Amino acid sequence: MIIYGKQVCLYALEKHPDTISTVYVAKKGILPQKLFHAHHDKIKFLEEKWAQSMSKGGNHQGILLEVTELEESTLSEIKKNDFIVLLDGLTDVGNIGAIIRSAYALGAQAVIATGVKQLNLAAITRSSSGALLDMPFMVKQNIMDVIHELKQVGFSFYGADMDGTAIQEMTFPQKRVLVLGSEGKGLSKKAKTKIDTVISIEMQHQFDSLNVSAAAAILIHRMSYAIK
Repeated sequence: MIIYGKQVCLYALEKHPDTISTVYVAKKGILPQKLFHAHHDKIKFLEEKWAQSMSKGGNHQGILLEVTELEESTLSEIKKNDFIVLLDGLTDVGNIGAIIRSAYALGAQAVIATGVKQLNLAAITRSSSGALLDMPFMVKQNIMDVIHELKQVGFSFYGADMDGTAIQEMTFPQKRVLVLGSEGKGLSKKAKTKIDTVISIEMQHQFDSLNVSAAAAILIHRMSYAIK
């Protein structure tokens, strides 16, 4: 798997050196001296045109890594956690990566993407600034299977929607799931039938809604601390 971009690559080099087989450098001085020496035997210097080809025209910022393919977590592993974020039909890898980054930084313990067959994990790794390398994550097409199994072990479900109860008025049980709907359609009808409580973010001004990744950060932060 090829990942590129300065921030995500430096994170991987620092935190996950054993997963890296090759460091492709196309910009002089991009690597801090410490990392350059630590990975010198894996470094290959590239011309710009080859870096552009490897990144398929993306903004590689002078560095690319060949890393071990990510292994998704299993539902059996994920349900051992207390706070899970469940994505209901989200497809935009930029939003998914941003949600994973917020989830990792703000206290959620796992992310499950549903309603899709597969996702570009390299792109999500980039957009998460490397957080996907550390966050338990899986893709499961059928959201109802996930909800059923998590309910069996005592999880309560909270769906984000503009018409829900204001998040600042809520407290949450230890085992909780935040369900985030897709960018265009919101929560699916299937998911809504299984959600225990619909929650929202109170706006100070009349406005349709926040971007799903921005809303996710606010909701995750609140649900990490407002525990019964």
